[in-house]
Amino acid sequence: MALFSSPPSSICILRLSAIGDVCNASAMVNAIQQQWPKTHITWVMGAMEAKLLGDLPNVTVVPFDKKSGFKGYLSLWKTLKGQRFDALLHMQTALRASIASIGIRATHRLGFDKTRRSDLQQLFINHSVPSPTSPHVLDGFMQFAFELGVSRCEPSWNIQSQPVDMGWAHAQLSTSKPNLVIVPGASKAYKNWTAQGYAAVADYAENKGFHIVLAGSPASVETELAQQVCQHSKATLVNLVGKSSLTQMQALLQQADLVIAPDTGPAHMAVAANTPVIGLYAHHNPARTGPYLYRDYVVSAYKEAIEAETGKDITQLSWRSRVKDKHAMQRIQSDTVITMLDKAVADFKLIKE
Repeated sequence: MALFSSPPSSICILRLSAIGDVCNASAMVNAIQQQWPKTHITWVMGAMEAKLLGDLPNVTVVPFDKKSGFKGYLSLWKTLKGQRFDALLHMQTALRASIASIGIRATHRLGFDKTRRSDLQQLFINHSVPSPTSPHVLDGFMQFAFELGVSRCEPSWNIQSQPVDMGWAHAQLSTSKPNLVIVPGASKAYKNWTAQGYAAVADYAENKGFHIVLAGSPASVETELAQQVCQHSKATLVNLVGKSSLTQMQALLQQADLVIAPDTGPAHMAVAANTPVIGLYAHHNPARTGPYLYRDYVVSAYKEAIEAETGKDITQLSWRSRVKDKHAMQRIQSDTVITMLDKAVADFKLIKE
């Protein structure tokens, strides 16, 4: 039975990180707002994530800086002092999130059930949200809205880009060709595909008629990979890796025609912008963390890698199982990605033959 038969007056959401996860969680927020537009929503999220989602319509975002140590908790609790929410959606099992929840007063404190929770989250909640049959992270989040009493939980997003960011992005893109944005790197190097693979795909895409932009954060693992892609590729590439803010990146992904990315935040940012994504996966189960609306366009070596590593059929393993081989992404072949690129071009009618 749903917790609320009528709209609650206030809800607090606790999901601090990461970029991909908060993008997935924002679909749940949008579902709540569509059914209960007058319910006030406060969202406690990481300081970095707040740079992207701080302007969500009708949501009070409270940034939490985990790098500030105990002072960060004190600052959060001071900000929320005197407030009491009808419900707290404790949507992150990390212990730091549970500690943060101590200073958040709420009648109903919702958290994951035993299938999904960890780090003693059960000690900080009073209501367990049943896990859905789907393993995907977003479906796990949407279950919180359903448990509250939201009847329509089809994911949709309302992340809006500012005109200045849209203008910046527009200047980087072609007005005469379809635009392919390649995000070659993730913050964790083991998630990254090879520079040679990206270069082969970029060369093919340019011959196909695409204008190609490389995008990503200023982290050295990403900038160095992007430089290697440029060195190996014969295509004309606009290298913006490390040269954009998160909000500029969101605007860029919003205006792109197609995105190629590994298991990293921008893949989910693109989904939130309704831009088709070809996801490249080997370490995490794409059924759990793949780009939600475009899971049919994932190029995955996960099954091959996890079965080789464990000696077991994938059906015998937990959907949480992670491949430990740091070279697993090298199992992905450029021809397979090119085939998926052709499928996306045809399905989304990106190029007129």
